[in-house]
Amino acid sequence: MTGIAQFRTGIGMDAHRLDDSVPMRLAGLDFPDEPQGLVGHSDGDVAAHAICDALLSAAGLGDVGAVFGVNNSWWSGASGVSLLSHTAELVRQSGWLVVNAAVTIMCNRPQLAPRRAEAEGVLSAAVGAPVSVVATTTDGLGFTGQGQGIAAMATALLTRAG
Repeated sequence: MTGIAQFRTGIGMDAHRLDDSVPMRLAGLDFPDEPQGLVGHSDGDVAAHAICDALLSAAGLGDVGAVFGVNNSWWSGASGVSLLSHTAELVRQSGWLVVNAAVTIMCNRPQLAPRRAEAEGVLSAAVGAPVSVVATTTDGLGFTGQGQGIAAMATALLTRAG
């Protein structure tokens, strides 16, 4: 070993409030039957944003706010999948390859289990590596359990390119 890390891990987290004025987009998917969506500078997709933060953290490239900040109108209203694809490209440009990522979504709604494979496919395509998706409720605790918002935590594993 040359003294340079061959693997790096990162952790990301995101949370957004729910509002009935925006459509629901979560884990790269639209949920048109949901009465509320996630409010954010982009589309509020907490799963995609958490994975972005995990990838950026692992590569030592900052965080979502630094890369896609609210003062940057270019990303206003952008899909989380677009942000995720751009993030994965930044990671590759910095000399890393994504081995895999995983995201846990904390919410009461929407029900993700019926569309888990679809979400994993969309997110994996954006990252260029396997992404696993799991969801949990918080048994009525906190803002997620009370239906005020949705949160997500993600991890990512990178390896040196070449």
